Amino acid sequence: MSVNNNDIREVKSDLRSGFKNKRSSMSEHLKLNMDSEIQSRFLTLRQYSFCDTVFTYVSKDIEVDTLAIIRAAWANGKRVAVPRCIKDTREMDFYYIESMDDLEEGSFGVLEPIEEKCEKVTDFSKGLCIVPGLSFDAEGYRLGYGKGYYDRFLSRFGGETVGLCYSNCIKWKLPHGRYDRAVDMIVTDRYIRRTGKR
Repeated sequence: MSVNNNDIREVKSDLRSGFKNKRSSMSEHLKLNMDSEIQSRFLTLRQYSFCDTVFTYVSKDIEVDTLAIIRAAWANGKRVAVPRCIKDTREMDFYYIESMDDLEEGSFGVLEPIEEKCEKVTDFSKGLCIVPGLSFDAEGYRLGYGKGYYDRFLSRFGGETVGLCYSNCIKWKLPHGRYDRAVDMIVTDRYIRRTGKR
């Protein structure tokens, strides 16, 4: 559902509020179960098995938990890279982390890599990138947080992309603009879906 940029902001803002409320109202037990199902499905992906590097956000309370995935990736001998926002821009750099001690609280209350301790990523030609989103649709378009960091990054990322999302936050169609980037696959607590965007 492509709409013009003048209308899209208000529509997305309303959707964001709705999905944030839905996620915040989930019981801890339900969230833990859904996180576990998503993590298990993600770790069975062929794309995960063959990748050397997992690019991922470090999850906040209302997001699908990525901490177990990060630990599993280390256990599986993979490299893990997480983003750090560049001050006064809408850009971010990724850094390899080797333990949770490599993280500190950064922009928007998100855990980010400590620059002085971590190696900056320079090759984005391959790997598997977990993309955050409050909602995804059947074509792989996502409802992010409205800052544009990931859409800018994905425009130059050469690997495969996956969205992790609770099944009750999936919509058939989301509004999207010309700069929005669809992910290659979606993993929920109930299924894995290829979006056919590649």
